[in-house]
Amino acid sequence: MPRALLVIAVLALAACSGSERDIRMRDLRSFTGGPDEFSILPSKELQSPENYASLPVPTPGGSNLTDQNPLGDGIAALGGKPGALVPGRGVPAADSALLAFVGRNGVPADIRETLAAEDLAFRTRASRFTRFKIVREDLYNDTYRRQTIDPHAELWRWRRFGVTTPSAPPVK
Repeated sequence: MPRALLVIAVLALAACSGSERDIRMRDLRSFTGGPDEFSILPSKELQSPENYASLPVPTPGGSNLTDQNPLGDGIAALGGKPGALVPGRGVPAADSALLAFVGRNGVPADIRETLAAEDLAFRTRASRFTRFKIVREDLYNDTYRRQTIDPHAELWRWRRFGVTTPSAPPVK
């Protein structure tokens, strides 16, 4: 009996020891010890530029013309503008009407910082007992389950209001 109490006390003390918890929800690491085949991106084919003077200046750690850009390629394949991914460009002029409509009731200037702080507090509360997992797993979907929208319930809700809605995939 005293040994069991000692083990429980040591475990309780170890649980309280770290003030820094791992509050990341996604755990996509590979624990197999082998190579991660998804982290290898083949480069694009080498091509001669139209004008050698227009080549960008090489920067250590910067991008290369033969580097893959999966997000940009996907956006271009769907008819979008891959240049929209470049940070610091602001809102394109084509989206100014949308931005004005969305912000018609006012938008706090620090909305991103507020949401980031609230999400950090939520993940901190949600990660209280996650360090005791025996098997590492991806906790994102379980953590945010209460905040997800049921697409079929929303579909029927809008249909009750008489709004024309597209068809939805069958419920599994």
